[in-house]
Amino acid sequence: MKSTLTAGLLAMTVTAQPALAQEVRLHAAGSLKAAMIDITDAFEAATGATVARNFGPSGLLRERIEQGEPAEVFASANMRHPQTLADAGLSGAVTMFARNSLCGLAQEDTEVTSETILDVMLSDDIRLGTSTPKADPSGDYAWELFGKAEAVRHGSTAKLEAKALQLTGGPDSAKPPSGRNPYGWVMSEDRADLFLTYCTNAVLAQRDTPTLQIVQLPDALAVGAAYGLTVLQGASAQADDLASFILAPDGQNILADYGFKPAQ
Repeated sequence: MKSTLTAGLLAMTVTAQPALAQEVRLHAAGSLKAAMIDITDAFEAATGATVARNFGPSGLLRERIEQGEPAEVFASANMRHPQTLADAGLSGAVTMFARNSLCGLAQEDTEVTSETILDVMLSDDIRLGTSTPKADPSGDYAWELFGKAEAVRHGSTAKLEAKALQLTGGPDSAKPPSGRNPYGWVMSEDRADLFLTYCTNAVLAQRDTPTLQIVQLPDALAVGAAYGLTVLQGASAQADDLASFILAPDGQNILADYGFKPAQ
């Protein structure tokens, strides 16, 4: 990332610059959508710039950028996708800007607790939903959980990988109606009994479909997600300003309001 993303800019206050106002192109993970809308609204109010927002699975966004889609700031749900762009010379350095964690999202009639969630996931009677690995980091983190489950119970990894229904985040995944949370919608359509997603997504899904249960993972299965930020080569100065705004206290406070944890 460019030199504007130094520690000294973390406390910056962006001042209005109407003469320089222009459109900044942001590509951001779908799990960031609600928080990033608030952050970019605040940035627009402070600077007079406008932000063109593109949300979706981080892996698919990275592929679109690699294929030449115009982009300036990329906020990913993992560090790997922005680092891939940096390694290819398409962006500057990558900065971790937030953390998340994985939770279970369960139907109202699914009997599950933090202590029993592995038993429930392994049950032949339970339809286990995930996002799509490689296309969406949420799916990658679910597969990481499956790997950790092997240490708890032999044979768990193979069974969980075989039974997981990849319901969201892929290029061919069903799209929810406008205004619906994708995870709340998938569960309201009864496509899974238990779904693994970010805890922040689970909160939004429960707002969409209040009957859903949120289940915390036990320590042995806990998986954390590190979110990475990078500015693309050739981006405008205001794209650097947006990246710095995300890292600054105002941006970090908005992320915290949506359940994200600070990078430190």
